[in-house]
Order: sequence, then C-alpha cells, then structure tokens
Amino acid sequence: MTTRDRYEELKAQVNLHNYRYHVLDAPLISDLEYDRLLAELKGIEAEHPDWVTPDSPTQRAGAAPLDKFEKVRHPAPILSLANAFGAEDARAWFERIKKLDERVAAAKFVVEPKIDGLSVVLHYRNGIFVQGATRGDGEVGEDITANLRTVRAIPLKIPVDREQRAESREKRAESREKRVESREKRVESREKRVESREKRVESSDDLPLFSRHLFSTLPTYLVVRGEAFIPIQEFEALNRKLEEAGEKTYLNPRNTAAGSLRQLDPALTASRPLTLLVYQIVHAEGGNIPTSQWETLAWLRALGFPVTDVARRFDDLESAIAYTETWNKRRDELPYEADGMVIKLDDLALAADLGFVGKDPRGAIAFKFPGREVTTLLQDIGVNVGRTGVLTPYAVLEPVEIGGVIVERATLHNFDYIAEKDIRIGDRVLVKRAGEVIPYVIGPVVEARTGMEKPFEPPKVCPACHQPVEHFEGEVAWYCVNAACPAQLIRNVEHFVSRGTMDIVGLGIKIVEQLIEAGLVHDVADLFTLTKEQLLTLEGFADKKAENLLRSLEQARGRSLNRLLSALGIRGVGEVMAADLARRYPDLEALSKATLDELQQIEGVGPNIAAAIVDWFSRPQNQRLLEKLRAAGVWPVSQLSVLSEQLSANDEQSSGPLAGMTFVVTGTLAGFTREGVKEFIQAHGGKVTDSVSKNTSYLVLGENPGSKLDKARKLGVKVIGEEELRKLAH
Repeated sequence: MTTRDRYEELKAQVNLHNYRYHVLDAPLISDLEYDRLLAELKGIEAEHPDWVTPDSPTQRAGAAPLDKFEKVRHPAPILSLANAFGAEDARAWFERIKKLDERVAAAKFVVEPKIDGLSVVLHYRNGIFVQGATRGDGEVGEDITANLRTVRAIPLKIPVDREQRAESREKRAESREKRVESREKRVESREKRVESREKRVESSDDLPLFSRHLFSTLPTYLVVRGEAFIPIQEFEALNRKLEEAGEKTYLNPRNTAAGSLRQLDPALTASRPLTLLVYQIVHAEGGNIPTSQWETLAWLRALGFPVTDVARRFDDLESAIAYTETWNKRRDELPYEADGMVIKLDDLALAADLGFVGKDPRGAIAFKFPGREVTTLLQDIGVNVGRTGVLTPYAVLEPVEIGGVIVERATLHNFDYIAEKDIRIGDRVLVKRAGEVIPYVIGPVVEARTGMEKPFEPPKVCPACHQPVEHFEGEVAWYCVNAACPAQLIRNVEHFVSRGTMDIVGLGIKIVEQLIEAGLVHDVADLFTLTKEQLLTLEGFADKKAENLLRSLEQARGRSLNRLLSALGIRGVGEVMAADLARRYPDLEALSKATLDELQQIEGVGPNIAAAIVDWFSRPQNQRLLEKLRAAGVWPVSQLSVLSEQLSANDEQSSGPLAGMTFVVTGTLAGFTREGVKEFIQAHGGKVTDSVSKNTSYLVLGENPGSKLDKARKLGVKVIGEEELRKLAH
C-alpha cells in the first residue's frame, strides 16, 4: 500500500469513527486506538501538507487563531419565527394563514423542538463542507468555518456510507422505543390520548427510505441550517470540571455554546462538548431535494446529518397542538435546553407561497413553553438614553436566578408602564424572562409592601446631558433631542455615517469610538474638521488609511439635502420624510424657519412630527451644530426642491410626470442604488413606500426580489422594471 493510499484510508477511518461516536453514540474502537489513528494521519499530513483537503478530520481543530471573522451573505434569508404562547395563539395563526390560501385547511403539520442554541448555516459544494456561518442579522452572518470544523457531529463529506445510515436508523429506533416505554409508565390520561392519536398518523419510524438515485442527484451546492448547542449533561460535566480546576463556571448551555463558536481560537471551540441538530434546507443548486418538511428531515438524516428524533407529523392542527402541549411538562426530558416546539406546515411549497410578515415566515409558528417567573427586590430604577434620544427606564434588581441565568437588570418598557402598574422603588416585583431571553418586570407584589416604597417620577432633564427632555401628549416615549448628548453621541455618529445616510466609507463603529474617546469628535460636524495629523495619533492609522478616510469625508460634503436630513436623526424624519422636506425646502436654514402649521401641510407630517422638527431646530445646541456644518461646507441645496420649482413652472407637468403615483421597490436594480431610485421617483413627483397595498400604483422589480412580489401579484398591482420606470418619468 502506498503512503497516499494509506492517507486516504486513514481519513475514511477517522471520519467513520467520528460519526459513530458523535452521531450514533456507538463507538467501535477505544479512545486510545482513535488517538493513534489520528496521530498517524497528522504525521502523513506534516510530510505532505499539499495533500490536506477540507474534508480531512485534522481540519476540525488546531488552526491558527483568526484575525477577525469575515462576513458571509446568506444565499437566502435566515429568518426567525413568530411566537405562540398557548393553544389559542396557535389556532389564531392557523386561521390567519387559512384566509390567505385555501390549501392551508387540508395541510399536514410537522412538530419539532425549538432548541435554545446558536443557529448555524452550513455550506457544501460537491458534497464537501466548505463554509459555516452564524445567523447574524438574517442576511449576513459571521464566517466561523474553522470553529465549526471542530464540531464532530457535522459531516465534512456527504452522504455518509449507506451502512452507517442503516445503523443510525436502527439505533435511533431502539432509543425511541426505550423512551416510549419509560414515558408510558408515568404519563397521564391526556398524554395517553395523544399517543393514541400518534398511532393513527405517520411517526418518525415511517420516515421514507431513499434509493441510490437520490444520492446520485445530490445538489452540487447545498446549504443547510441547524442549531448548535451543548447537551445539558455535557454542560453540567463541563462545569464540574471547571469547578474542580478552580476556574470560573458557566451559567447556561446556550450562551456557552454561542461563546464557544463565536471566538477566534478553534482549539478552544474543540475543547467544548458542542453538537448540533439540522432541520432546514436553505438553498440548493442542481440535483433533487425533498418538497416536504417531513421528507426533508428524513433526507438530511440519510445524508448523515444529526436530526431530532422527537419530530412528528400530524394530519391536523389540533393533534399537533396536543403533542406540543405534552412537552410543556416534559421539557426536562429533552437532552438539551428548549424554549418551545415549532409547528410547521409540511408542504414546503405552500409555506413558501404564504410568504412572510416582517422577518417571520407565515408557514411556521414557535409554540413557546411557559416562562419561568420569580420575585425579587426592586432596588432602583435607572434610565438609558438611546440613539434616537428615547429615554427608557430599567429595573435595578437584587440578583436572582431565572432559568439558569443571574438577572440583575430588567426592562420596565416605558414610563407609562411604571405608572399603570404602580411600580415603586423598594417593591418586591415579579420578574419574567420573555421567551426566556429578555427579563422584564411584570408588576409589584402589592401584599409585600411595607410602606417604605417610593413612587417614581419620569426625569425632567436628560440624565446624560442634563438638557430638558420633551414628551408629547398621546405618545409613550420621552426624548432628549440634544444632538450632542454624550449618551447618544456614538450611536448618533454611527447613524450619521451609515450607508443609508451620509455613506462615509471607512468610518465603522470601532473608529467612531476611537474618535470620540480621543476627544476629536464632540458632534457630527467635527468629523469634517479632522486632519491627517489627528488621525495618525489613533491606533491602527497609517498614511493610507488616514488619507482614505479624509477622502470619504470630502466626498460626503456633496451628499444631498434629504440624506443629510435623514442623517441628523430628527425624530420622525426617516428617508421618506427627509425627501418630502427636501422637496419643499431648499436648505436647512429654510427648514429651520418653518412653522408648525406650514409643516403640517406636507403629506405625512402630523402635529407631533411637526412639533419635533420645530423643537429640534429651536434648540441652541442644535443651532450651533448647524453653524458648524455650514462652516465645514456641509450645506447642500436641494435638487428636489429646484426640480419641483421647475416642474411647477410648467403647466403641463405642474407636479411631475409621476405625480399621484405610489411606488414600491423590491430587489436590486442595475442602474440605481436603493437610495438613488427613491430619489429619482420623488424628484419626478412620485411617492415611495415600503410595503405593497391596494393603493400601490407600481412595484418596481429588480433582481432577487423578496416577498413583496408575491403580495403585488395577489393584489393585482402592476409590476414594472427599471426601463419602464424611466419611460414613465419622461
């Protein structure tokens, strides 16, 4: 046998033993034998580094620490789920989607556990694992490929051997039978009725078997989604080990798993007992994939992915709800932390046709387990100041454990909530972790009061800058509108330089923090007075980086008035409102003189927004900011206003060729940026909104459109392309 043949044989053997140990829980050899095989494999790779491929088991750990995580754009949105907090919520969800599509009435459902872990996205090309990422914001995640290679439950190559798949099915069947036997001894009558119903529907023992043809048509590019976690027993063992070593222990499995994957040293990740369950096909190119969720789970398992064994399929919603509710009391039987069960439509095409609400797909609902509540002492009430100036109260609590997490702070929502609940400093309060993530105060335990409790009054001045706060009648929020408020400064600057506003390339959050900490920036106008000498005093800056940033700042001086208005962070003035104001007023000075009555003549400007605009421009500190911007040459004149005047002078086009038309844009356009197409439409008299309705005149369609296209078709809204839009405007 040649060295190359031995190398390929070793790779196959080690991958096989990883699979049997971490997925099947049925090792064939001892740890010592496994270590010897791995050592031999590493020895050959040390002599022949050019032989190392991504599917080598040595790539699961030991890589050098990364300088930073690269960003990964997902091939399809990685969405969250809407929540149901009981059977009635689940039924209400069903009734809503049934009205949208008559096929829902006869739909089947799949119930799966909602694991409290970290969502990960795995990419396979020609059957080889090539990339892994976190969910991130649903559109872009972090590249944690090196760390995910250390999770031995993840197959580096698919599909696994046919014999292994058969053994996996047999072992899981045996395991299920043992759990069922144990469960039957202690279930109540209601659970027995559920089991009776389960016998009439297809269970996980009925997962379809797939022929060799399936694997001969495996997609050339496959992206799947799973949940990474640390099993409860493994987590407890890890903590015992840390405690014995005198090291700090962890509070809960979920945060430990997430922290283990989202750090820079794969060797540290490899030392954590991480595993995962896979449940979704995100994207596929070439080959065949299943068309139902039930078949998807079976297919993923057949390929060698670890898949939950508590999933069930039901013919009707009530059976699915009944099965889900049995886990409210049995949640501790699961080997991992779970905060509920997920009810999904089995028909994936139907689920896709239903589209989304925000970022929540309509085809599934998270049936949450009841939250765990505790009481503790409310020691004080603090106030945070957000980027937009909103003052938000929070509770300072006597530390208390809720679901494995020590809670010392909890949200109080807003000042009206405190008044309505009559929450006082010194109260014993009931605290809950909403969705078992965000703690909040439910209310006081009135019977526990001693008479020493103190009512809370909302602050009259901002706790950070001590400027007067404003509160409009009928609104919940209280605001600090000082643009130079130190509590808002970092986020204000971050918003000001962002892509959707002034688009200053090279000014990320870390550099913004550096500039403010160094005392170089006290408000957004100071950005435009920065010098190369000042930038070179900052860590990480050399000549080229400083020059690039100064070049970006110079380019930003030429941004449009509507973009500057949106960047200033005036309450209620977003992209659309900024464009409306820029169409009416030629510059910031003209807008600063606008009256309440005059502003309310603009469509979409109500009394509160008008008051917020007038109030912002009346503040002395904001007037000083405007003076600094003008002195720095950041004082655009509105082209929209000029064009409006030109159109007004033309009787035939007094309001522009797109006047009276409402547009929605979806997808990517070749000739426009997202901001550019809005400006184009508005400059020609049209209106741009974010959502499709019966009042929408046209949907402008680009590449990779979202769910807006489906809604437009259902409502009969006319769909046009970029060229048709240009023709309408002339």
